[in-house]
Amino acid sequence: MRTILRRYPRVVLGGTLLTILVMLSLLAPWIAPYDPIKLSVAQRLRPPSALHWFGTDAYGRDVLSRTLWGGQISLLIAVSVACLSTVIGTLVGLVAGYFRAMDTVVMRIMDGLMAIPGILLAVAMLSLSKASVQTVILAITIPEIPRVVRLVRAVVLSIREQTFVQGAVSSGTRTWAILLKHILPNALTPIIVQATYIAASAVLIEAYLGFLGVGTPPEVPSWGNIIAEGRNFIMLAIWSVLFPGLFLGTMVLSINILGDGVRDMLDPRIAKRL
Repeated sequence: MRTILRRYPRVVLGGTLLTILVMLSLLAPWIAPYDPIKLSVAQRLRPPSALHWFGTDAYGRDVLSRTLWGGQISLLIAVSVACLSTVIGTLVGLVAGYFRAMDTVVMRIMDGLMAIPGILLAVAMLSLSKASVQTVILAITIPEIPRVVRLVRAVVLSIREQTFVQGAVSSGTRTWAILLKHILPNALTPIIVQATYIAASAVLIEAYLGFLGVGTPPEVPSWGNIIAEGRNFIMLAIWSVLFPGLFLGTMVLSINILGDGVRDMLDPRIAKRL
């Protein structure tokens, strides 16, 4: 353990912070002191106290309970977007990088998607459909796929010229076996690191969408819509924005630190220097 802490402090720090936030969010049904959607007019805009540790919002709802429950939504969106965009982007990137005939067609489609700002594309998609967690996940996933495709394609273009791949082709190995057994394992390191950055980006984009009022439904607490609801009362009740914002910032910071640490650990050149 001491060796890991000394050689990879960012993995330990990021993993510890992320584990604490994940546990707090997953245990929300048992440790949250109040119902996150229950209104109480008599408790409106109460400051932090022994009764309400993070205070209450403009509707009398406990900010601590809403923050803990909102973490579940942010985690669900982050994990879902990272998994979907990574899997789809990896498959498309493998095809574009290995099959020269498909490269031009696939990459022009990806360039077209990347030409549209991700936030605008997500807002447009959410404006055309009913607000839900599933719709938010889909709206954030689509702009992230081209980034994974470009990364995987670049890695595949480099790996496919290696001697061991050429040897597998010369020996008559099937194409799918070359892709899955020879190319994909050697491309996993940048893909894993990219997945961590996508997860952090998904948390932020969900918060942006919630702040703009086009994210998750108002009755579903998430860090984005909690901050959006509290911004009108920030001068009277800064705690309704401060504590969800701290949780949001810590989540993004811990994922980014963990991603940097994983890169250091998996990259042979950096690991050798460490």
